[in-house]
Formats: sequence, structure tokens, C-alpha cells
Amino acid sequence: MEKKPLKDIQSEPDDRNIPINKVGVKDISYPVVVLDRNEGVQHTVARVNMYVNLPHHFRGTHMSRFVEILNRYRKGISTLKIREILDEMKRQLDAETAHFEIEFPYFMTKKAPVSGEEAKMEYTCRLTANSDEDHYMLEVRVPVLSLCPCSREISQYGAHNQRSIMSVKIKARERIWIEDMIAVAESSASSDIYSILKREDEKYITERSYENPVFVEDMVRNAAQTLLSIKGILWFSVESENIESIHNHSAYAQIEMDIE
Repeated sequence: MEKKPLKDIQSEPDDRNIPINKVGVKDISYPVVVLDRNEGVQHTVARVNMYVNLPHHFRGTHMSRFVEILNRYRKGISTLKIREILDEMKRQLDAETAHFEIEFPYFMTKKAPVSGEEAKMEYTCRLTANSDEDHYMLEVRVPVLSLCPCSREISQYGAHNQRSIMSVKIKARERIWIEDMIAVAESSASSDIYSILKREDEKYITERSYENPVFVEDMVRNAAQTLLSIKGILWFSVESENIESIHNHSAYAQIEMDIE
């Protein structure tokens, strides 16, 4: 018995005459491969969002095609592949614009400053791109240590410190390494932090941060100054949230700047 073709409901016309800016799939958990400056590549698991625009005359899009496209690139999603993915999304879904976002944990091996003990440190990264622009946006969230200059100055001994989260976002046409963005944040604080520390490491970091106090304002200005010197960056935003240890609030600062 011959089967009748299944009706394509999504392709039916829509008479409301209202286009949709973004439609697609969100929060797909998917194994991906990202570029790693030291190891070549790194295998991790990303949360993936994929969208296209929908013209006013179409009722819906074909959601399964997003996952089919993603599956074809499972062996190597990186900044080198994203333009291809965007083009394929437009072609397969008959769209004028396409948007692609991935968020993933990124791991770096860090040595403790004195003992040399090695451990993996986790950072959260987000990469977004759309077909209307010839650049991508990279965001890296980095935990750091900050020590209050005012507290150190007015106290007879000691000073209060915070575990801070710095977020560095850049737009660039050429490759900017994740490791470089992490370094921007860590060098802007009183100290970077580690997954494992021996007593001699704790002593070193405690004294180092005491000798390098920074306000939240100092941290974002330090980072901005470094970002302005990196070739290839078109725009950046840097922010820091200092999770206060003696106040019932966080301290926050942000700088956003167009370079070109």
C-alpha cells in the first residue's frame, strides 16, 4: 500500500503578516571540540542555541534541521567552522539571517605559584555569531581575587578581600585566543586563583594580593587598558562583580568601548 506524503504544516502560509526575528532551538547539550592554544583542541560539552529569521508568509520553521546541521559539525565546532554553520542554516532553512551561540566550560592546567602543583582550572566561555556580521563575539568569565585598597589603608593590620567574577567580551574578525582573554582578567586583579594550593602557595597569594590592592573600578580599567593594546579587537566590554566579604551587596563596574 502506497503511503501518502506527510503534510508539511510548518510550510503552510500565514496570513497575519508578522515576521519573526529569531526562531529555532535553544539549550541543546552537545559535545563539541574547541581550539586550545596549548593542546591543539579540547573536547568539552556546550549548551547550543541556533536561530534563523522567519518571513511573515511562513507559519513555522523546521526545528529538526537545526540539529541535523549541528550533528554534521560534531567533530570540530570552532571559530573556523561557525561561518560555515551559519551559511548552512540559511540555506537549509530558507532564511535571510542566522544566529549561532555556544556556551561551554573551558579547562586550563595551572601551576600553583610556589609548589608548582598542577590542577585543571575551569572557565566559562560563550561564543556568538550571526550571518549579518563578519565578526564573532567571545565572552570569558574568570574568577579572580581582589583586595580592597581602602580597607588596607585604614586598618592597623589585614584587609578584606573578595572573590570576584570578571567577564571579558570582545568582538573580533580574527582569532583571539581564550587563554589571552583569561590572562587579561587575571592580570587586572589583585591575584588570580587556583584549583589547588599548598601552604606556601597560600602564603604567597595572601602577601601578593596585599601588595596589589585594587578597587572594582581599577580592575575594569586595568583590563580595558590591556584590551586596547590587542590587535584585531573591534569592540569590548569588561565587567567585574566583587562578591563582598564584609558588605551585604556586591560591588560592580563595567566599561564598554568601540575600537574601530
